[in-house]
Amino acid sequence: MIVCKSKREIEYLKKAGALASWTQEKMAEIIAPGITTREIDRLAEDFIVSNGARPAFKGYRGFPATVCTSVNNEVVHGIPGKRVLEEGDLISLDVGTIIDGFYGDCARTVPVGKVSDEAERLIRITRESLQMGISQACEGGRLTDISHAIQKYAESRGYSVVRDYVGHGIGRSMHEAPQIPNFGPPNRGPRLRRGMTLAIEPMVNVGGYEVRTLEDGWTVVTVDGTLSAHFEDTIVIDGATAQVLTQP
Repeated sequence: MIVCKSKREIEYLKKAGALASWTQEKMAEIIAPGITTREIDRLAEDFIVSNGARPAFKGYRGFPATVCTSVNNEVVHGIPGKRVLEEGDLISLDVGTIIDGFYGDCARTVPVGKVSDEAERLIRITRESLQMGISQACEGGRLTDISHAIQKYAESRGYSVVRDYVGHGIGRSMHEAPQIPNFGPPNRGPRLRRGMTLAIEPMVNVGGYEVRTLEDGWTVVTVDGTLSAHFEDTIVIDGATAQVLTQP
């Protein structure tokens, strides 16, 4: 069941989203060659807890860490650990927060030091694909208008869009209805209504869209080993436009 949130609920979601985004900024500040993904995770958890919130991912379905740290060909759900970041890497940082029972969720891909032109372009196109999807999140539209806008933009730039993982509704749970694919024809699915809160999150690959999960049961990688990027924002449909809730 798709639930439209009240103004009061949206204010709580805005607080959780702001902290998730603020955590993203803190992590980005320390991203540099030589740092481990575990150090990034530790900073994020300390920052979230010090601001009176809880990490949304830690323990969720058994996930062992506060943030997902996915490097290079890792698409999503990378587990922080001993891995040392190197000059030229890309790292996708996915973070969730819980404040007063409401969830915030956002993801960003950032460069480690100086990266290749291809990597810079992938980051830019993935971020712009998210923006194209958000531009279609308006009252009266259809759910797959978001999906189609993301796919059309990414593929027109020569990239592929991951199909096995999707965006989602969000509120008092991390994952609520509806699921939001990042591909498909427009004008399908439920009508978008004011007060719907959605986490839109394109995952874009340099090569093919096929992915597989590693033996750890979490880390998803591109089958062909090519680079991947991931951007996500939590939004609320506010009439003819969407308001982004994951802003610091």
